[in-house]
Amino acid sequence: MDYYKILGVDKTADSAAIKKAYRKLAMKYHPDQNAGNKAAEEKFKEANEAYAVLSDPEKRQQYDTYGSTGFSERYSQEDIFRGSDLGSIFREFGINFGGGFSQAGGSGSPFESFFSQSSGCGPGSCGSRGFQQQPAKGQDMTMELWVTLEEVGTGTERTIALAHIGDRVSVKIPAGIESGKKLRVSGKGAPSQMGGQAGDLFLKINVQPHAIFQQDGTTLIYETKIPFTQAALGTKVAVPTLDGKELNVKIPVGMQPGGKLRLKEKGLPKGPKGPNGDLMVKINIEVPKELSEEQQKLLEELQEAGL
Repeated sequence: MDYYKILGVDKTADSAAIKKAYRKLAMKYHPDQNAGNKAAEEKFKEANEAYAVLSDPEKRQQYDTYGSTGFSERYSQEDIFRGSDLGSIFREFGINFGGGFSQAGGSGSPFESFFSQSSGCGPGSCGSRGFQQQPAKGQDMTMELWVTLEEVGTGTERTIALAHIGDRVSVKIPAGIESGKKLRVSGKGAPSQMGGQAGDLFLKINVQPHAIFQQDGTTLIYETKIPFTQAALGTKVAVPTLDGKELNVKIPVGMQPGGKLRLKEKGLPKGPKGPNGDLMVKINIEVPKELSEEQQKLLEELQEAGL
């Protein structure tokens, strides 16, 4: 769903332009103005959802980063409307909802009940038509899902066994997923005890530590050791990449301990469509613990020469 297209604004629109566009659509497609018009009700519902996302800076940033598909995997309908103040917009139209509608989608509110039935009406705006009793939905559930750094780099698809319902489900894990993010699997949570819709399953992502790479956001860090003679004279080292390849990297003359070399766009992607971060190669200088007689003699000569 393209929220910008629904509201008829471009991606650079500010909050005032978004609010103005939403008000125009809400007045045009409001169910009280379009009794029995299912198409208008659908337009009204879409406008509500688009405004709930684009009027919230955090939700809008997530939508812009991950796109429609990635956003819907992270936000349920309840998440989208949680904290939205659609009620204040409708009050500007002179519509009085009574109390308790400042937080659209709040737990147990008529607004939440109304939207969960996909009626397309706003809080209190459709009278008694929107409040038919429905069986209670099952509880949402959260499971932890561990993924490898390689899977973060490319994205993948995993089949998850769901013991609570005796089922299996395939889940697409987008490239660039971060630890702590959640993927939503609709209807795979706890069954309803009243014959209603099952809850949703949320998969909380944890990224496994890697054997050779450290992760800092989209940046990968690889550490390697070279002898101090190679640090002084310059050399080349083989550096592995996350896709299993190796790069031959030049170490410049006079490399200092802890020095870093940047390999552009060899890190992790920023979201499914974002650019890749960099791979940082950290150089550690290896000092031998023991020397042969010849090595010691040569080093003493270098010391006398002022090195």
